[in-house]
Amino acid sequence: MFPEYRDLISQLKMEDAHFDRLFEKHNELDHKIKNMEAHIEHATHEEIETLKKQKLMIKDELYQILRKADGKA
Repeated sequence: MFPEYRDLISQLKMEDAHFDRLFEKHNELDHKIKNMEAHIEHATHEEIETLKKQKLMIKDELYQILRKADGKA
């Protein structure tokens, strides 16, 4: 996710607790969604879609933080 911001992501994960929590939550949701889609975890289509929307909202927030930190916002 956001390879162009790899260094900035590493920096923010160490310096910004909110960013770090969001980043970890995004990764947790990604893992959970993959498990559900692979039928490792049981879920309805609606539950998966809800999680995907949550993940996308977090990704959008992460991107806004990255752009602001990079001086592009």
